[in-house]
Amino acid sequence: MKRLEPARKVPAPQELPPEVRPGQSIELLKELHILTRDGKLNQDSRRKLKQVYHLYNFIEPLLREVKEEKGSVSLVDHGAGKSYLGFILYDLFVKGQEQGSHIYGIETRAELVGKSTELAARLGFAGMSFLPLSVAESTTSGELPETIDVVTALHACNTATDDAIDFALKKKARHMVLVPCCQAEVASVLRKNKGKDLGRSALTEIWRHPIHTREFGSQVTNVLRCLQLEAHGYQVTVTELVGWEHSMKNELIVATYKNLPRRRPAERLDEVLGELGLSEMRERFYAPQPATTE
Repeated sequence: MKRLEPARKVPAPQELPPEVRPGQSIELLKELHILTRDGKLNQDSRRKLKQVYHLYNFIEPLLREVKEEKGSVSLVDHGAGKSYLGFILYDLFVKGQEQGSHIYGIETRAELVGKSTELAARLGFAGMSFLPLSVAESTTSGELPETIDVVTALHACNTATDDAIDFALKKKARHMVLVPCCQAEVASVLRKNKGKDLGRSALTEIWRHPIHTREFGSQVTNVLRCLQLEAHGYQVTVTELVGWEHSMKNELIVATYKNLPRRRPAERLDEVLGELGLSEMRERFYAPQPATTE
């Protein structure tokens, strides 16, 4: 009588953490070290995944709007780092329906650009490119198209956010999604001019003490950025990215070009710069020339 061999056990499908979205590439999440090799999430990667998914919720409708209108969409992610955001946007939105769509990651660290390029090739993400450039350099680079639909900058430090805005304005971006970080330039100008400004107005008490100079400078920087965008015809929404328990660098600025009237925000921008003793920063926070304002 023939001896029956015991049936081989079929390995159970890997159970994924509930935080992972349906359709998300598990290989990608492991390569980004968001998931461990056995498909688990630690506390730090859970926080990062939550933040990127939350940002995706803001960006996906903008991508969809452009794609429905044009049939394709281009996005530039500034200060891309390891390109968590770009890869997840590509994986969840672009993959399988590229049709001319492209995502560019801009990052100064050549080793990260190299690793991201290798990962995109390994995953078959043909519509992704990574360039070892500063944000300012990317504005004049011939490796990027003349116009870009969506510009993102997640925690681009200090003036890199302003360079991303300048890039988006020059590339006639339809949408911008910005999470500013470590704004120091305005605070340094406030600090430099503090001696001559203190007696000018009672408002200067707001930044008299060093800690207030730093915090007020950070706040004013984002106010100036919003006025600048409005002065170029954008509709601007400011909200928080995630709960304060996840990140102190939490402000999210979403701008959409609507060809809105420009004159009033341009005047306000100029008034705020003058009132706060920041006139020397008009080149940084520039409005359109008077002939183009409405």
